Amino acid sequence: MAEASPLYQTYMRAPLRFERGEGVWLITENGERYLDFAAGVAVNSLGHAHPHLVGALREQADKVWHLSNLYEIPGQEKLGKRLTEATFADRVFFTNSGAEALECAIKTARRYQFSKGHGERFHIITFEGAFHGRTLATIAAGGQAKYLEGFGPKASGFDQVPFGDLDAVKAAITDETAAILIEPIQGEGGIRPAPAGFLKELRKLCDEKGLLLIFDEVQCGVGRTGKLFAYEWSGIAPDIMAVAKGIGGGFPLGACLATEEAASGMKAGTHGSTYGGNPLAMAVGNAVLDVILADGFLEHVRDVALVFRQGLAELKDRFPDVIEEIRGEGLMLGIKAKVPSGELLQAMRDQHILGVPAGDNVIRLLPPLVTTAEEAREGLNRVGLAAEKVRATLDTAARNESR
Repeated sequence: MAEASPLYQTYMRAPLRFERGEGVWLITENGERYLDFAAGVAVNSLGHAHPHLVGALREQADKVWHLSNLYEIPGQEKLGKRLTEATFADRVFFTNSGAEALECAIKTARRYQFSKGHGERFHIITFEGAFHGRTLATIAAGGQAKYLEGFGPKASGFDQVPFGDLDAVKAAITDETAAILIEPIQGEGGIRPAPAGFLKELRKLCDEKGLLLIFDEVQCGVGRTGKLFAYEWSGIAPDIMAVAKGIGGGFPLGACLATEEAASGMKAGTHGSTYGGNPLAMAVGNAVLDVILADGFLEHVRDVALVFRQGLAELKDRFPDVIEEIRGEGLMLGIKAKVPSGELLQAMRDQHILGVPAGDNVIRLLPPLVTTAEEAREGLNRVGLAAEKVRATLDTAARNESR
């Protein structure tokens, strides 16, 4: 009898144990190789064991790991300057995770309104299907019942409206509204992009009503869509943005970015983090930007994304009884299945390719941004073999039913 695990039973873990990684591949303890198109849920932006990231971490590990924010940390100044120069933002607060980055964004928006003499403005409009993290505030922001159940009353101040419904947004605005929070592309919600026109209308609405616009780019940012951040495709910018996942390339790192005006209420003592912005994280974060901001890198992402998108469209045409729709932008893609998505995901694992489940019966494909066109085609071939297996199962079931 197997020994009981000492771990919290909060995950439905696949029976896979990976020992090491090489680029877009993961290798199990017994030597089996898996094409990793899950990338730690969009975290391993540069794949596994990227030499530049490994070198940066090793070099910093020999110097100092932790200082706390009682002192100046040069790596923070460097990474913060690079992020502000490359984005809309003027200020950065470093965190350890996406949920912490969202918490900072929420606090920044509320504190802004408070500092302007509007302490009653603390409500934030969010969208159905959203996922913003697992803290008590961020599960309230996401509003999904499955994450809220059993944790007491939902934290107040979050008002959900249907995704993409501008009239519902307008109707939800009151004298207590501080901000609007949205993912430019919903990840957990099923790879659902917000139309550029809708984001532009939200920007206009915030400007008219004195609200702040917050983007959650924890999953869709840091090159994932073929631009450094997804908001760039829309032609507008937020006031505050939460970033994590890919910015650390696998090392725990997040950031809240804001304009000077939006961050004006965040004075000394209003927020803090013991580990946020530690020297190890800063070394890796700067190494990630070295690669992603290099000439031609984002063009490479867009080129490989085109190979993926075309290949997935062909698979949809070949397997219309298995695949209903292809969604997403860049290397943040989703397969909406006609069968239970878990069946297709398992068939993919049988072909040694990894994906990520999402809402709306979708499988996310989030390959490392360093994936080559050849590796993309290998992944498409394996997804096709998985779809063939699912189709064969469907055909067998149909024959048995007809007997």
